Amino acid sequence: MKVLLIGENDRVEELKTKIGERPDLEIDRSDGDAEEDFDLYDVIFDLNFDDDPSNLPLYGALREKAVFVSAVKLSLAEAIYTTGTKVKCRLFGINSLPTFLSQSKWEVSLYRKFETPELTKLMELFGIDFLPVEDRVGMVKPRIIFMIINEACYTLQEGTATIEDIDMGMKLGTNYPFGPFEWCDKIGIDSVFETLAAMYEDTKDERYKICPLLKTKYLKGETFYREKKEVKKKGDLDF
Repeated sequence: MKVLLIGENDRVEELKTKIGERPDLEIDRSDGDAEEDFDLYDVIFDLNFDDDPSNLPLYGALREKAVFVSAVKLSLAEAIYTTGTKVKCRLFGINSLPTFLSQSKWEVSLYRKFETPELTKLMELFGIDFLPVEDRVGMVKPRIIFMIINEACYTLQEGTATIEDIDMGMKLGTNYPFGPFEWCDKIGIDSVFETLAAMYEDTKDERYKICPLLKTKYLKGETFYREKKEVKKKGDLDF
């Protein structure tokens, strides 16, 4: 089986590690150039789709081919509607935001739910456990985690507690692997901000209304820990 991976180096490597080296899989890497002959591949993973869905008409024409696209900041239905694409491929949405591809269970949305058997066969082939979810902006985990990060920003903005105290309290109180600010830096503040913005636009739910502090950090390209880390160790953040 020929598999094409499209995306940034870090996320492609995260996915390759998740799949592992397999003699039955021939894996190629691409930058997603529209001149690529996508028909040569049995399965395509487009990890950049959230930010650039322009190749969807090309994917849609691949009759019965499996195409997995990152669909957290936008839904499959929205992408198809806005591009006017007729979908002949088997289109599935995944969460390829940083750190999520390596998790034990994936969330996968389907454009056509009757293709669940085909999805199940592919996930078994790749050795990936998955949970089918609704085709909605934010899926499930990002909605929960990013809402927590946003609420933590409000707490920090109000001066109720420090970054370190909030992170420690979350880990001790919920047994989560990371505190909200650790999680935000690990995922990337751009991914968190842009996903929250998309969720708020989709739902108008006040829970997803972005905290001004988070917006300012995003606009300035800042993180919550990196500056402190550089002062202490002159190194990058590494959780």
